[in-house]
Amino acid sequence: MSESAGRSWQRMRSLVLESHDRRPRVVAELGMSFIRIKALRRVARGPLTMTELTEQLSTDKPYTTLVVDDLEERGLVERSVSPTDRRRKIVTITAAGLDVFATAERILNEPPAELLALEPGELAELDRILGKLAAGAADHGS
Repeated sequence: MSESAGRSWQRMRSLVLESHDRRPRVVAELGMSFIRIKALRRVARGPLTMTELTEQLSTDKPYTTLVVDDLEERGLVERSVSPTDRRRKIVTITAAGLDVFATAERILNEPPAELLALEPGELAELDRILGKLAAGAADHGS
């Protein structure tokens, strides 16, 4: 690994995960744990089976059930029986869940002041580089 690549990675991680971690703010504003917000964000992409959600959250089935139970009690998701396999439950976001999801996305995607202070050319170059990195990660299944 080159020294420059290592330093760049450390700076990106520090910027996102330490200096500008939005998770505590979104947890406080929405009044629920980040794992619940993460589950809601996954289901907002489209209905998921409980098994798919468990895999995407990297949790175990009983914990996923507790998370979905809470989201369902809050009126943010609904569970239904799969039309193709009655043993499977499908989790779907509700209209209220979409509103909460939109709030979470607004908070989590708010750029830090340091990013907003960059010159337009610097932002364009950073966007180009990050797009290249994202495309490479997608190509490698990361």
